[in-house]
Amino acid sequence: MSHTAAIIDGKAIAEIIRAELQAEVAQLKEQFNGYTPHLAIIQVGEREDSSLYVRMKEQAALKANIKITIQRLPATTSQATILDAVQALNDDTTVHGILVQLPLPAHLDEKSITEAIDFRKDVDGFHSANVGQLAKRDTHPAFVPCTPKGIIELLKRTNVEIAGKRAVVVGRSNIVGMPVSHLLQDLDATVTVCHSKTTNLEEIVRSADILIAAVGRPNLIQGSWLKPGVVVIDVGTNAVPDASKKSGIRWVGDVDFDAALPVASAITPVPGGVGPMTVAMLMHNTVESAKRYLKGFKEPTHYLSLNLVRPVPSDIDIAMAQTPKPITRVAAELGLFNSEFEAYGRNKAKVSLNVLDRLSYRKDGNYVVVAGITPTPLGEGKSTTTIGLCQALGAHLKIPAIACVRQPSQGPTFGIKGGAAGGGYSQVIPMDEFNLHLTGDIHAVTAANNLLAAAIDARIFHESTQSDKALYDRLVPAKKGVRTFSAVMLRRLKKLGIDKTNPNDLTEEERTRFARLDIDPATITWQRVLDTNDRFLRRITVGQGPQEQGRTRETGFDIAVASEVMAVLALTTDLRDMRERLGRMVVASNTRGEPITADDIGVGGALTVLMKDAIKPNLMQTLEGTPVFVHAGPFANIAHGNSSILADRIALKLTGTAEGLGADDSPKGFVVTEAGFGADIGMEKFFDIKCRYSGLMPNAVVLVATIKALKMHGGGPEVVAGKPISEVYLNENLELLQAGCGNLAKHIENARKFGVPVVVAVNRFSSDTDAEVELVRKNALAAGAFASVSCDHWANGGLGAVDLANAVVAACASHKPEEFKFLYDLNLSIEEKIAAIAREMYGADGIELSEAARKKVETYTAQGFAHLPICMAKTHLSLSHDPKRKGVPTGFVIPVRDIRASVGAGFLYPLLGEMQTMPGLSTRPCFFDVDVDPDTGRVYGLF
Repeated sequence: MSHTAAIIDGKAIAEIIRAELQAEVAQLKEQFNGYTPHLAIIQVGEREDSSLYVRMKEQAALKANIKITIQRLPATTSQATILDAVQALNDDTTVHGILVQLPLPAHLDEKSITEAIDFRKDVDGFHSANVGQLAKRDTHPAFVPCTPKGIIELLKRTNVEIAGKRAVVVGRSNIVGMPVSHLLQDLDATVTVCHSKTTNLEEIVRSADILIAAVGRPNLIQGSWLKPGVVVIDVGTNAVPDASKKSGIRWVGDVDFDAALPVASAITPVPGGVGPMTVAMLMHNTVESAKRYLKGFKEPTHYLSLNLVRPVPSDIDIAMAQTPKPITRVAAELGLFNSEFEAYGRNKAKVSLNVLDRLSYRKDGNYVVVAGITPTPLGEGKSTTTIGLCQALGAHLKIPAIACVRQPSQGPTFGIKGGAAGGGYSQVIPMDEFNLHLTGDIHAVTAANNLLAAAIDARIFHESTQSDKALYDRLVPAKKGVRTFSAVMLRRLKKLGIDKTNPNDLTEEERTRFARLDIDPATITWQRVLDTNDRFLRRITVGQGPQEQGRTRETGFDIAVASEVMAVLALTTDLRDMRERLGRMVVASNTRGEPITADDIGVGGALTVLMKDAIKPNLMQTLEGTPVFVHAGPFANIAHGNSSILADRIALKLTGTAEGLGADDSPKGFVVTEAGFGADIGMEKFFDIKCRYSGLMPNAVVLVATIKALKMHGGGPEVVAGKPISEVYLNENLELLQAGCGNLAKHIENARKFGVPVVVAVNRFSSDTDAEVELVRKNALAAGAFASVSCDHWANGGLGAVDLANAVVAACASHKPEEFKFLYDLNLSIEEKIAAIAREMYGADGIELSEAARKKVETYTAQGFAHLPICMAKTHLSLSHDPKRKGVPTGFVIPVRDIRASVGAGFLYPLLGEMQTMPGLSTRPCFFDVDVDPDTGRVYGLF
């Protein structure tokens, strides 16, 4: 009985693989919010064979439910254009596989183009990084070339034993011969590579247990060359003349198929053998790449060591003594792709909002807000605690952790308070870059704010000096005989209820309504801003130039971070949302009492353009190399005093987890953000404003307290910035401390009203005694705190906050999401919401609205703003409205002097006293100490 080799049906096996991939892709889509593997192909020119191969790949992708994008470019396309197209695909995180269909036209450099593909998307496996990794022992390439991979798959799926066998590879190409030889060696075969010029080719082939023929010579290998029982994988695809075929040709392999059948144990046919497997492996590589992109490409985190010096040096000296990691390294440790961040020099970067889309499938990390008791004017170390806690979580407990903090204003930096980078051995570095220009976000806020201020006065001037017709004609001029409305003008028309898009179609009455804002100058609330403490700009007169024709008015400057533009930046959720918020900012009322917005003035789009880069959070690091997002810096009194929603959301995804990703075994991380001023202000606004707009739910509150502040609340002498502190605060006094612990208890009670566990962090100073710390700890637990721990992270960095970190981890684990709640319902009236905050947070008996405040309630209710949350503007130095009333005041009524609207940001802010929005400089500001070494460029004197 004659022997006939088994036919290895590559087409049938490829169909099985495609069905497996189809099921795998369906599971990915279901499990990860529609996530779909995406293959992109660039085809240059219209070669018939290339078009055929591209169509085959397209059909295979569609069968497997893989998304495919094909860019077809003319044969004359330049090298630079193709490289740009490749780079765009490299940067697109939704694309998981890229290939350039070969061959390319003669004027193009194939090697340069294929090498330009990101090796992590090189699904063809041609990149030198992948080929090189394949050739090295004990390394694994991102991708194996598709044909060699298909060959190995054929052998495995037909149960061919490879280990210990003699394999002969005829052909040494980079695409098949060399890669398959390495794969066979990896599987413990003994491999010989030969080619058409090998002198003893027949002898070598006869020794093969496994023969891979990939030389491109029709029927080169005869049946007489073969060892009985050999497994033949014929990669050759050669056209030979055949008059019996309609096409005049037939396809044959490198092996004489008919002669091999009686000798071999198994053989692949041509066609129908290796060819279908090549395309199937391309799809397999694409799906594997998509799964890798789901897991991300996080690099192991390298934490920085601290050299603790005693006594503790100045903040700037500590910061300058540490060498930060390159920010590109920090980004890689977070798993950010190169296209997802823009480096601003070596030490800081902006992070793209696209990260949110890419990581949408992830469950958020733990969310922790750091607040504080009612502080002294010196502050109690919330920023330092925030940084120290993250250093402890990351560098010491090895748990992913990101701090999210506000960007400090230049005003306090050069004023009396100094910067806000933390302090001691718990800082953001480089602290000079952090405290000064950073990436220019505050400058962008200043530019946007002042553009709007200029637009307001210019509009009033032009309306007062022109007829209705002239005003309309200048607003909508004819260009080459054609008038058109700009996009922002169409917004105003819609607001007015005018359903017309052709400027010529408006009636005279409609033209007047459109063109005349009729701003009442007495109602203008928008001021100019400057990021410098300058008391002499608090009240100014504008319009004194002769060209303004006597149209003067009183106005003033605020510090830049008091601008509503900054509040918008902090509360926005994406670029579209920011555009809407900036456009609806109310700057005045018209003579009929109707609100006038930035979009009415026509400047909403321009403001967004000025802010389009500022919307991206800034990435920095701590002294111990843990990541920090620095973004937005709204005032904590007239605004909500929290860093941005966007920074928190991105950080929560980067520290989050995803089930079903196997290798993604990193623990659920932590995002620690800080709320400005005492918990009665910053924390309450964090919950009732920021969390409402973000939709995020915190897992724990860290409440920072100091012995000094609690003694002050117990009746200690006044603490004044810039003056020596009383001896009372430097010596043990348990009676005074006990009297002041009521303030701590009230803040714990306030936090628990939101249904979130509270961890008290006692920020310990060298003068604090063990007995004092223990007294505070007992009072905190008695008041309902989940835990109370002592911290000395200022002196010891993250090591000094390890106990705090462990307590926070436990508190987050105990959190019950169903217990979270807001303090008030937005459907309550303005007055009822104000009263709820005053009663629940401050302990007031009630509120008393001035006549001006009552009129504002009526106005805002009529204008449709009553549904907005409340942002109380009051002193941070007391639970009450009076900074002199320390401890836990009782028996008082909160006076509401006025109410103002930040409609774009999305809140109303009642004024409970005189709110200073432009600080002044003291006799001896911080700038006296700030200078630069002209030889080294080193900054000193900041703190």
